[in-house]
Amino acid sequence: MKIRSLLAALLALVLIASGCSSDGETAAGDGTWPSKITFGFVPSQEQEALQDDIQPFMDVLSSALGIEVEGIVTTDYTGLVTAMGTGKADLGAFGPFGYTLAQQQFGNMEVLVQAVRYGAATYHGQWMTNDPSLCETAPKSATALENTDNGVVQVGALDAVALQVGVYFGDSGKALGESVDAGDVSPGTSCIADLSKIRGKRVAFTSESSTSGYLFPALQLIEAGIDPINDIIPIFSGGHDASVVAVYNGDADVGLSFDDARRSLRKEKTDVGEKVIVFNLTSEVPNDVVAASTLLPASLRTAIYNAIYAYLETEEGVAVFDGTYGWTSIRRAVESDFDVVREAAEALGITEPLG
Repeated sequence: MKIRSLLAALLALVLIASGCSSDGETAAGDGTWPSKITFGFVPSQEQEALQDDIQPFMDVLSSALGIEVEGIVTTDYTGLVTAMGTGKADLGAFGPFGYTLAQQQFGNMEVLVQAVRYGAATYHGQWMTNDPSLCETAPKSATALENTDNGVVQVGALDAVALQVGVYFGDSGKALGESVDAGDVSPGTSCIADLSKIRGKRVAFTSESSTSGYLFPALQLIEAGIDPINDIIPIFSGGHDASVVAVYNGDADVGLSFDDARRSLRKEKTDVGEKVIVFNLTSEVPNDVVAASTLLPASLRTAIYNAIYAYLETEEGVAVFDGTYGWTSIRRAVESDFDVVREAAEALGITEPLG
């Protein structure tokens, strides 16, 4: 079935399930649905590019719900927290740390959607370096690291949950040997090294509001007896891709990102997988979420979830979400899953968004 036909069929089901009429007027019965809602995002890439990337999704939501859905891209997590807290945004795509701080500060939102990536509802941050001498095991190409009950272990790149640099989806599933316009992409290299090795190094975190790019790594350092401010030279790159760039270019000795943000650089720097070596991981983090204002009617929140789920069942939807945020499916979010993030923030003494 063609994508457009499949999308139309799925949206028709969503319209029925959500109580919207096909002519775009609200048919919720009690008339509580607003005529317009605003969906806020934070940049995972250049702000202008992300604004263009999310527009097809906004159009789908508008059609499915029968009301206008405007997408806005804030400058950072703090901007989205403020927008949600002050009612300027009704929905927000948050990292887990950003959401917990926002909910704690304002209390006028709840988790609605949790991202699923290749079947997993959690992810981890990766420690990266351009210096193979940090490695305690020999760096090995076409490998990745995974968390297990027995600690961090090295696995083949095709066996990693997250899609690794140099891996693509072929006719028979995951395969090595991705090719882009600039040439063949080198598969990712990994090794295992203790965090004690980074003392005194220049470390590129992402932002102070990032769970995998700062919160969990900083807590790891403290637990390892390393002060994340005084025992290293902290750098805040501004984004996951920017941390990869900092390590690749030698502007930082070590960097943090989600696994595997090296893919963001592969089209321009096909050797990023061999130059940027993953050597350790953070503990598992609940995947990012879409939070909804508690002022939105419950029927509308359900319809929003159904519409997003239906969109992700299409090739177009997967392409948009995977390309922008790496989502491959969703599930209903459970508030208690984010207690681990709250506990980490409390351990670091962070109780409000950081500017």
